[in-house]
Amino acid sequence: MKSAFHFVCASVAASIACWAFSPMAAAQQPAPYRITLREAIQKGLQANLGVLVAGTRVEEAEGARLRSLSAALLPRVNIQTYASAQNRDLYAFGLSEPGIPHVIGPFSNYDFRVYAQQNVVDLASYRQLKASKDALDAGKLDYLDARDLIVRSIAALYLSAESAVARATAAESRVNDSSALFKLAKEKHDAGTATGVDVLRAQVQLANDKQGLLVAQNQHKQSLLGLARNLGMSPGTPLEPAEALEFRSLTQPETETLAPAALLARADYLSLAMQRKELAEQQRANAARWYPKLSINGNFGGIGRSVGGVQPTGLIQGQIDFTVFDRDRNGEAQQIASRLKRIDDQIADLQRGVEEEIREALLNLDSAAEQVALAAEGQDLATRELKLAQDRFQAGTANNVEVVTAQDELARAQENYILAVSSHVDAKFALARAMGDTEKNILQYMGKP
Repeated sequence: MKSAFHFVCASVAASIACWAFSPMAAAQQPAPYRITLREAIQKGLQANLGVLVAGTRVEEAEGARLRSLSAALLPRVNIQTYASAQNRDLYAFGLSEPGIPHVIGPFSNYDFRVYAQQNVVDLASYRQLKASKDALDAGKLDYLDARDLIVRSIAALYLSAESAVARATAAESRVNDSSALFKLAKEKHDAGTATGVDVLRAQVQLANDKQGLLVAQNQHKQSLLGLARNLGMSPGTPLEPAEALEFRSLTQPETETLAPAALLARADYLSLAMQRKELAEQQRANAARWYPKLSINGNFGGIGRSVGGVQPTGLIQGQIDFTVFDRDRNGEAQQIASRLKRIDDQIADLQRGVEEEIREALLNLDSAAEQVALAAEGQDLATRELKLAQDRFQAGTANNVEVVTAQDELARAQENYILAVSSHVDAKFALARAMGDTEKNILQYMGKP
C-alpha cells in the first residue's frame, strides 16, 4: 500500500516537473505581437466592414449631390451631326399637282450642330440641390457614428483579452501555491508529521487548479482570436495585449452638464438633425414645383445639301414653364411630412436615450468603483488568510484543510477583483460612447491622451 502511495506521489511530481518546464518550450515559439489599446482601435477602424461600408455610402451621397448640382445649375451641352440621303413621296403628303412627280429625290443634306441648355430660375431643383448637400453631411455623420460603434466594440474586445490574461495569471499563481502545498505535504509525510490524507488532499487541489489554469488559458486564446479577427488580422496571429487590466479612478462630472454636451458631439444625433434639415429642404422643393421655371436654350451649327454648301445657322430662345396640374406633388408632400414626423420622434427618443446611457454609465462607474475597493480588501484579506494557514500547516499545528480552504477563498477574491475592475473599465467605455467622440474619450478616460 505504501509503495503504491509513493508511486502515485512520484507520478504527480513528474507531472509537476513537466508542467513547470513547459514554459521553456513555449518560450521558443515566436514572441506574440504586443498591441496597445490605441493600436487596436486604429487597426479595427482600418479593417472593420461596417466602417468600410459607411465610407462607400458617403461616396455614394457625394455622387448624388453632383447629379443634383448638374441638374439644377450647370449647363447641358451636346453635339449632334448627321448626313442623310433620302427621297420623298409627295403624293403621300397630299401633293398631286399635274407635272409634279409623285416621288422626288434622292437628295442629301448634312447638319452639324451644338445644342446648349441652361436653367436660369428653377427653385425646385435648387432646393433639391441643397437637400442633397444635407444628405451628404448626414452620411458623413453616419460614418462617424459607425466609427464610434466600432471603437466601442474594439475596446470591449481588448478589455476581454485583458481580463482573460488576468484570469490566466491568477490561475497560474494558484497552481504555484498548490504545487508548493503538495511538495510540503509530501515532505512532511515522508518525515512522519503529516498523513497520507494531507498529501492526497493537496494532490486533488493541485489537479483542480491545473484544470482551472487550462480553462483560463483556453479562454485567453479564444479572446485573442476574436480580437485578431476584428482587427483585420489572421485569427492565428500571435497576439497579446500590451496593457494589463488595472483600476484607474475617474472624477465624475455633473450629470446635468453631460447630456447637453453629448448631444453636440453624438454623431447619430447630429445625423438625425441633418436628415431633418434635408427633409425640410425637400418640403421647400415640393412647394417650388408650382413656381415657374425659366431656361435658355439654343443651338448653332451648319446645314447644307453638300459638305461644300454648308451654311451656318443657329437658334437662341428663352423658355418659361408653368405647372398647371400636378397631383403627384400632393402625394410627395404627404410622404415628406410623414418622414419629418418620424425623424422628430427619433430625435426626441434619442435625446432621452442619450441621457439614459449617461446616467446608467455613471451609476455603473460608482458601483464598480465601490466593488473594486471591496474586492481589493477581500483579496488582501484572503491572501493574509492563506499565509496564516500555510504557516500553521508548516508548523504542524493544523492540517492542510485550512490551506485548501484559504486557497479557494483567494481564488474567489481574485475573480471578484477581476470582475469589478473589468466592470469599471467597461463603464468608462460606455460613458465614452454615450458622450460621443468615443475614441478620444476612451483614451482620455484610460489615461492615454
